[in-house]
Amino acid sequence: MQDPESAKMGQSIAVYGASGHTGRFVVAELQRRGFVPIAIGRHAARLVSLGLPGQAVEARVATVEEAASLDRALIGAVAVINCAGPFLDTADALAAAAVRARIHYLDVTPEQSSALATFERFAAPARAAAIIMVPAMGFYGGLGDLLATAAMGDWTSADEIRIGIALDSWQPTPGTRLTGQRNTARRLVIADEKLTPLADPAPQVSWSFADPFGVQDAVAMPMTETILISRHLRTDSLHTYLNLAPLRDLRDPSTPPPSPADDMGRSSQTFLIEVIVRKGLVERRASAQGRDIYAFTAPLVVEAVQRILAGAVDNLGSESGVFAPGEIFDAADFLRSLAPDHLRLEIG
Repeated sequence: MQDPESAKMGQSIAVYGASGHTGRFVVAELQRRGFVPIAIGRHAARLVSLGLPGQAVEARVATVEEAASLDRALIGAVAVINCAGPFLDTADALAAAAVRARIHYLDVTPEQSSALATFERFAAPARAAAIIMVPAMGFYGGLGDLLATAAMGDWTSADEIRIGIALDSWQPTPGTRLTGQRNTARRLVIADEKLTPLADPAPQVSWSFADPFGVQDAVAMPMTETILISRHLRTDSLHTYLNLAPLRDLRDPSTPPPSPADDMGRSSQTFLIEVIVRKGLVERRASAQGRDIYAFTAPLVVEAVQRILAGAVDNLGSESGVFAPGEIFDAADFLRSLAPDHLRLEIG
């Protein structure tokens, strides 16, 4: 396996949606780790306004409506991270451009339909191009999949996986609000070992979270972790619940976007994800606490890129294709690499 440090020397990583809220964190994290970011966006003025410290960041303008502009923007990159939602509008075009350029593709979509489409449409093209694609490598999606995989451990199947997400607040970005308007597809859960539409109305539960959240009213809110887990973990059922407090913020049009509260630009928002995997009467658990779901997505997706480029991938029947993170990474090791700087982690 190639040394991770040598793997990144001189390597350029393209970031589409670089001037957006999450994209800025991703560009900064790439710089912090020694990669050379290529900032790609639809508007030149917004890219210029990035004003990131350290080495210069090359800015390139491209749109998903013009394939040739994407091809030009990806020249010299070894991977592309798509941070531009709604991903129903951007993922297909960026993934197709990655295939043409023969570079790895990752995105951070919370949209189930988008992640499912990437698995279904790009498995064969990614194999033919000898690249790895990982959709939904963000807070919603990748984190839950890695925690469930770590909790599962050496079990080959489970009767039930339950995921509880608690946020103390949610100040949505404009992209999050736009995604909510665009993403109207029926949400999916796993029932009887297959993807199944979520009941309507969505079930509500009382979840007893660890401190500082405690007992919270929560509603079924499956995100892209459902799609990822369905690809590689065997379970009779999977349900994800989100506490109600942040949903009230999200649904209030007067809630402002996130504002920086520390020198890293993170907001004051805190999160906790708890995963319970049950087989018979035995339960296994994993949990992660951190700060700012948008900011946290950056080290999560950049760690994935770094491991792919270093060859730190496991269990591949082939060396290319579309994969869930828990399918190709050592989940527990991956999560521990983010602690304690970005996570407070408990497994077992």
